Amino acid sequence: MLHPATVHFAMVLPLVASVFGVVYLFTRTEGMSKISSRATLIAALAVIGVWYTGTHAGPLIYDYLSPAGQSELKEHKQLGTYLAIAMGIIALLKLIGCKTKKFALEALAVVLLLGATGAMFLQGKDGGEIVYTYGQPFQMQQLTTYLDNSDDLQMADDADAVVALVKKQVSTIAETTPAKIQKAQTVKKDSE
Repeated sequence: MLHPATVHFAMVLPLVASVFGVVYLFTRTEGMSKISSRATLIAALAVIGVWYTGTHAGPLIYDYLSPAGQSELKEHKQLGTYLAIAMGIIALLKLIGCKTKKFALEALAVVLLLGATGAMFLQGKDGGEIVYTYGQPFQMQQLTTYLDNSDDLQMADDADAVVALVKKQVSTIAETTPAKIQKAQTVKKDSE
């Protein structure tokens, strides 16, 4: 999945573009206008790219999430779509303002970019909750290891027996993982 690897890069680009935009608002120089416009365009392309990778990652993890996690993932997808569209529009406004030398249009784009950047951080918080609160990546890894190495599955008589074994393993993993996570957090705190 590319989404986890690319999302952090795309999260910081709107912030960088916002900083350049604010600097432009105070300096009002042509050079800063061009730099902030290009930074906004790059940020928009990155956000659109991350939205695209998210549309492929979401279906892969959806079934591993609890019902609350599935609901959160749907909200995350919806906000991601809005952010991708908004960043595209903001970049377009900023580029048009830069080309036509319309300060008011560029200022509007910078203000909108600041709002989108704030929403981007909210989106990142929600994404982290999906992974670490609802997704339980440790559980997914444990289940994958079980599926790859289980002799019981290979000796099962039919599909129903396989499904029963997998369900049993999922229940076992769900029961034991919180204790494993707590233990790992305790070891980490003790080592600090």
